[in-house]
Amino acid sequence: MIRPKWQASAAVAMCFLVSITMTGFILAAQAKQSEKVDSILKAAGLQSANLPGAAVLVLNDGQIVFERGYGITDLRSLHRADAYTNFRLASLTKQFTAMAIMLLVHDGKLRYDESLTDIFPDFPEYGKAITIRHLLNHTSGLQDYEELMPRTDPDASGQPIQILDSGVFDLLTAQKRTKFTPGSQWAYSNSGYVLLGLIVEKVSKSPFPVFLHTRIFAPLNMTGTVAYVRGKSEVSHRAYGHSLENGAWKQTDQSPTSATVGDGGIYSSLEDLAKWDHALRDHVLLSDAEMQTALTPVRVPGVEEPDGSPAQYGFGWFLNSYKGHHRIWHYGETMGFRTAIQRFLNDKLTVIVLCNRTDLNPSALALQIADLYLASAGTIKPQ
Repeated sequence: MIRPKWQASAAVAMCFLVSITMTGFILAAQAKQSEKVDSILKAAGLQSANLPGAAVLVLNDGQIVFERGYGITDLRSLHRADAYTNFRLASLTKQFTAMAIMLLVHDGKLRYDESLTDIFPDFPEYGKAITIRHLLNHTSGLQDYEELMPRTDPDASGQPIQILDSGVFDLLTAQKRTKFTPGSQWAYSNSGYVLLGLIVEKVSKSPFPVFLHTRIFAPLNMTGTVAYVRGKSEVSHRAYGHSLENGAWKQTDQSPTSATVGDGGIYSSLEDLAKWDHALRDHVLLSDAEMQTALTPVRVPGVEEPDGSPAQYGFGWFLNSYKGHHRIWHYGETMGFRTAIQRFLNDKLTVIVLCNRTDLNPSALALQIADLYLASAGTIKPQ
């Protein structure tokens, strides 16, 4: 039966109206959700446009549903923080260091069961028992380089005397033993991730920051992201770290441990981290099977993560679930910066909070924000 033209036109018009109405409902719901997120952030202390602040991103099924900057990048320029502002990621760097190692394994140039002495023949005897896998999942037992560093006064310009990755290597090669038998316990180790960066450099025959750019940042079009080395690289749209001291904000951007790369030296923005999230979700750099190695938690007895739960760590990611939701996440803390990323894999939800001030808890904020979206999806009860 052929409908008259007026009936066909009416049907098309009705479908168009329904589509417009549904779009309106969706946009209104998104706007209401964004208002709730904004309220959470302002209640946490991000009300002022003229103080150090944060940048916050929410991705839902790969789409940006919230992206906003709060406050300024530094107290001198008073530039507004936004999606292109590059914050020091601190320990969020570890997921990129782990990916660099995994790419070398993919290339057939490295194996997870190789030992430190396989890579560095002159490393002390205790390195024979430490494998690449131990370094990746924090079960190496290496001494903490922060505790081994000699205390130094600032240089003539007032800048802190900073240790480099090579200096960490020297400190570790001067040791005779590990804190515990490698593989027997879990203990978060910045030393291990500094060594992983040096391993990438040794095996690839390329400076670690160059390898990161060539194999990760450039292929993903993360144009503003950089593994920062003072005097050798620049950070565009840079945020500087700040701390509240005696009631006043002070720039506290660098410490003696702020110059190492493998454990925390990358700067990036919401714009670029959205591309990173896309690459992880769609397995752009490595296959799903290869990534499962990184997302398999280490199981060792008698240890706990920072939140007090049993250690579940993979390669550069904490893996313990949240309210029954499959999650991979990490936090970062360094002089003047606090950062967090929470990725809920089955829910296709990612929340990223980058702060250039130390009075905020970005992990807690990210989870408060995640609760809103998980509740609206009906996967958890509203708080």
